[in-house]
Amino acid sequence: MVVSTSGTQLSLIGTGAKANGTNFSDPSFTLNKNVPIHRWVPWIAGFSSEFVRSVLDMYACKHCTVLDPFAGVGTTLAEALIQGNDVIGFEINPYAVLACKAKMQARDLSLESLRESARQFLDFYEEALASGYEPKSGAPQGFKTRYEFFSPMVLKKVLIMKDFIDAIIDRPRNDLFKLAFGATLVSYSNYSYEPSLGRRASVGKADVIDFPVGETVFNKIREMEEDILWLNNKVTDKSHSAKIVHDSFFEYQSHLKEGSADLIITSPPYLNNYHYNRNTRPHLYWLGFVKKPSDLRRLEESNFGKYWQTVRDLSEVKLEFPSPNVNLERQLRELAKLHPEKGPYGGRGWANYAASYFNDCRKFALGIKFALKAGGTALIVMGNSILQGIMIPTDRYFGDIAESVGLELRGIEIPRQTRTGNSIIQSDVRVGKAKESQQLYEAIVELRKPLG
Repeated sequence: MVVSTSGTQLSLIGTGAKANGTNFSDPSFTLNKNVPIHRWVPWIAGFSSEFVRSVLDMYACKHCTVLDPFAGVGTTLAEALIQGNDVIGFEINPYAVLACKAKMQARDLSLESLRESARQFLDFYEEALASGYEPKSGAPQGFKTRYEFFSPMVLKKVLIMKDFIDAIIDRPRNDLFKLAFGATLVSYSNYSYEPSLGRRASVGKADVIDFPVGETVFNKIREMEEDILWLNNKVTDKSHSAKIVHDSFFEYQSHLKEGSADLIITSPPYLNNYHYNRNTRPHLYWLGFVKKPSDLRRLEESNFGKYWQTVRDLSEVKLEFPSPNVNLERQLRELAKLHPEKGPYGGRGWANYAASYFNDCRKFALGIKFALKAGGTALIVMGNSILQGIMIPTDRYFGDIAESVGLELRGIEIPRQTRTGNSIIQSDVRVGKAKESQQLYEAIVELRKPLG
């Protein structure tokens, strides 16, 4: 199959099915743990660089413009840039934006200056500990937790490190040190991801009384140095552009020309109420992106699909468009009737959440249609969901919605038949268990903007 675009030919190469029975590699982000550049930041969601690379190969995408409307920590952007394409990414979370920027800037960073800064950091840190140095930095005043986030000995080391980072004038190096701090800070805190951020003690883990903070950050910088050297050896053409938009993709008309992208590779938030912003709250405060709880409100209001907590108390949230699939409306009605005695904690609150999600799905589909060139392709990684025991095939509903706005649904493939860690099923405040026959999976929805 050949997909033509204005000025670019994208060809779907007949590579044959993968081991998972589809044409696509496993999109799981966990595969990034040992991959240069991509391993810099642990991230709870997203997909693997191998998946992005396989997509670029399948569509023979070279010298294309690749767009990721939900860029996260930049997996699509970094891999597409490495493979010789221009990239554009949208992201609302400032910490994730920092990760994207640092990865995009890496190809232009001076390794010599970074190595010197790393040596200076370790010297400063060790001397400060030996001399009884009193840090000038303080903990962010607006950051409140029920239990101390850092133990006292760890906190002092963190503040010493922060003094050094704050004094780095060169912005790309400053960004890289901040990212090294952000990528490691939970590991020496009294909290952990299980998968949401919570106290270590709540899952039977001991508090972190002391930790080699400086050495950990130094080693992270050294890892980054190795990866930048790898990047410099791999990428000789640095002419390709990288644009990071710190805004919601729903503002696409303010940042994009119509028909800007040859290929979209992305994964919007799933219908699982995973609270990305709250789970990066330590990073946002400690890196200086927010100062008080109200600063987080804009992020919550801008989030794709909102959160259950932000819409559960509203009067009935309805679909803002005629549903192209009668089953969607039926399931929303069925969901809303469950457990009325629970009020907003019952089916009504979850129906509001689901309706908000699918309203944003339609806005997203319209954005895809605007952003793609004629003949361009979008690959959307989505997971289904189980709300109050009702299995909702998010991928199929989104495909129908996309068709209703004028996109072609080329197919839906399921490279991951089993998905775990869904907080909606596991949380005590959410009633109803999934039937044994129902299974969480991960799907890839392939869309195309028609020619002409």
